[in-house]
Amino acid sequence: MTVELINEKFGIEKGARFYSGNGGLTMLALSNKYASAIISLYGGHAISFVPAGQKDILWMSERSIFENGKAIRGGIPICFPWFGPHPEEKSKPQHGFARLENWDVNEVTINEDSSTLVSLELRETAGSLQYWPFAFHAVIDFIVGKTLEVKLTVTNTGEQPFEYSDALHTYFNISDIAAIGIEGLYEATYFEGFEMDLKVQDAGSLQFTGETNRRYVNHLSDCVIHDPGYHRKIEVAKTGSKVTVIWNPGEAIAGTMGDMAPDGYQTFVCAEPANAYPGIDMIPLAPGESHTLATTIAIL
Repeated sequence: MTVELINEKFGIEKGARFYSGNGGLTMLALSNKYASAIISLYGGHAISFVPAGQKDILWMSERSIFENGKAIRGGIPICFPWFGPHPEEKSKPQHGFARLENWDVNEVTINEDSSTLVSLELRETAGSLQYWPFAFHAVIDFIVGKTLEVKLTVTNTGEQPFEYSDALHTYFNISDIAAIGIEGLYEATYFEGFEMDLKVQDAGSLQFTGETNRRYVNHLSDCVIHDPGYHRKIEVAKTGSKVTVIWNPGEAIAGTMGDMAPDGYQTFVCAEPANAYPGIDMIPLAPGESHTLATTIAIL
């Protein structure tokens, strides 16, 4: 469907406009009295969320590649149906295929409280079945208002049960990685990277001095990013998730990433709800069953 036809069916005058963005990818620009946002149909991917009077909450790499078959670096990529490398076949796409697919528009509406709802959907394709041989229906809902709510609901539409992992891999825009702290993780247990030795956080606030890749397991609490440089606190709440991932590549790894400037690591941190580990929080779905992973992002 062309951008013009999508606008005819789903556009809202002065509130929601589809356009051809970077790389010719179809984007949706939203605005209401609370905030503005940009959502890419490619990947079902939130690119920007700017509450009134604030800097963008989401970080985007200035070197991100906007191209079919490539992941967008920044915003809120969707990881599905696996998180990280594929457990058996490393040649399959990192973090699954959902962020590499063009999603269809379900709905764009103005809610009674003047927030805006955007609903996108994805079903199995010939391409996805080569990676993952199951029938599914995934819906990503964005509610843009005083907060940004993101809900990923996956339904098993096939005749066979399956198990999957997922994440809302959020990149937060910050003033300086060396100056921020994240609260809500005190005494939580975590894996460092892909190691399997559990550690316990003994600090009340997580500080960053280099590469950080922590997967907090059985963690159900909210996190709060304290950013003195931008004079704000960002609350990251979640449901449907038992793992919280905190990631920043640090200087050495950032320097090897072609879609990120060498100093890009200084101005973002990822804090994301996930379901990521066999035996801990993988999501099993029988035919007809659904599961929802959700996050709410707010300025305190």
